[in-house]
Amino acid sequence: MNSQVEIETEQAAPAEAGSAEVVLACRELRKRYRQGNRELEVLSGVELAVRKGEKLSIVGASGSGKSTLLNLLGGLDTPSSGEVHVAGRNLAELDANQRGWLRNSSLGFVYQFHHLLNEFSALENVAMPLLIGKRSVPDARSEATEMLKAVGLGERLSHKPAQLSGGERQRVAIARALVTHPACVLMDEPTGNLDRATGREIHKLMDRLNRDLGISFVIVTHDPDLAAALDRSLHLIDGKLESDWHEGDRV
Repeated sequence: MNSQVEIETEQAAPAEAGSAEVVLACRELRKRYRQGNRELEVLSGVELAVRKGEKLSIVGASGSGKSTLLNLLGGLDTPSSGEVHVAGRNLAELDANQRGWLRNSSLGFVYQFHHLLNEFSALENVAMPLLIGKRSVPDARSEATEMLKAVGLGERLSHKPAQLSGGERQRVAIARALVTHPACVLMDEPTGNLDRATGREIHKLMDRLNRDLGISFVIVTHDPDLAAALDRSLHLIDGKLESDWHEGDRV
């Protein structure tokens, strides 16, 4: 059977979240690095289950391993031990092509710096994941156009990154992450390089897109306002995640 079909038909693991579908999970996740003669363990058995449509933040001190954890969850790095499950599939059981296809179809990525391709227009940047996923050029351009309209950039389709403001570039990056309608979007300090007012606009945009599209968000952030606006906040301390609070705990 074609590997893409196998991935598409695999059901997401129910498990930790009860009746809610789990779109991203890790179990006993550990990451170690060698520093000279000593071994440094950055992550020490992290457990996490992200529900469909959930918004959660991961906070912690600089150097605590937040970005490392995000890279492991996104399949961009390999854990020393433990498992990462995306849309019900264990990444360790997939070959490189299957992992790449699963990342493209089920995950989106947004970073502090937009990482747009400067020689391409906003439309071309957003269409790129669809073209990589073998969509036709007309379909990719059509869907990229609709997503750019959804983030308020319908009048900026032909603009290249240098012609856009910082907030507009980050909106393009968000549109690119969402255009494949992934199960979950991983964000690393998405407003860290923006002024406060623009950051608030990006917060509102992410909240609206979460409601409209039902996509989950996992956001690494130092921004207390952003963390407080999400459903759940987790603190990375001594290589493990600890719950700060949950939506149901609010008064």
